[in-house]
Amino acid sequence: MNLLKGDKVIVIAGKDKGKTGTIQKVDPKTNRVVVEGVNLRKKHKKPTQQNPEGSVVEIYAPIHASNVMLVDPKTKKPTRVGHKVAKGKKVRVAKASGTEL
Repeated sequence: MNLLKGDKVIVIAGKDKGKTGTIQKVDPKTNRVVVEGVNLRKKHKKPTQQNPEGSVVEIYAPIHASNVMLVDPKTKKPTRVGHKVAKGKKVRVAKASGTEL
């Protein structure tokens, strides 16, 4: 998986297609990511002693990593990710413009 926490991505499939946001959490085991502002769900909280009334909170549910693409920092369009070695370190590179990510 070429996605890291903090990357700016755009959703390319699903009900939130076209929305952009930053990655908050990455789960490489299940190949899913949590993107801010995408796939909002309501979770019902049971009443507790701290919260006697209970509540309904909105959370960001994870989406599959194949449904998002990195946003090229230069062109602000979706791009694929390549790798190259620069100064002895492996870095991610945007395929569209060639800029480092």
